[in-house]
Amino acid sequence: MNLRRIRLVLWALVAAALAGVLALHWAGRRPKPSQAAFRPDFVLQDAAGRTYGMEDFRGRFALVFFGFTNCPDVCPTTMSEVALVMNDLGSEADKVQPLFISIDPQRDRGQGLSEYLAAFHPAILGLAGDGAATQAAAESFRIHFEREESPAAPDGYTMSHSPGLFLIGPNGEWLRQFPHETPAAEILADIQERI
Repeated sequence: MNLRRIRLVLWALVAAALAGVLALHWAGRRPKPSQAAFRPDFVLQDAAGRTYGMEDFRGRFALVFFGFTNCPDVCPTTMSEVALVMNDLGSEADKVQPLFISIDPQRDRGQGLSEYLAAFHPAILGLAGDGAATQAAAESFRIHFEREESPAAPDGYTMSHSPGLFLIGPNGEWLRQFPHETPAAEILADIQERI
């Protein structure tokens, strides 16, 4: 093999190696396949026994909160913020459906879930199911709740739960979670940007 052929072979190997490095580099820049949108759902009833799922609110935004009527602080504070948001939306309020999903359905139904929520705002829809439906809804939204015995609480127990308020888009996709104590003005601004 002469020197010229050796150089050609070496340059060919260098070119092949360089092509391989560039291919790996550009492969890393290729957009990754998008994950399926997070679409939480439920099958729960209102006080009149009508069954709802997230598909019933398509075309509107939904503000979803999991709570219970005997909650001493987190639930009433969040419902007060939701009421402010609904009031401040004005003519655009019909584009948002606030939902309160009971994590203590048996007690909440007996104590008047609808009346409790109407005291905050008439647009808030209260939903409840049996134990299995409540658990399925919580798992769908990836939240936690559990009963905790407490002699000082009404009926001797309270409920611990994830305190977030969820914004669901008009197509049923999860958009974001507002942490507890997010001011109504911040929630309102986020929704208005999306409407």
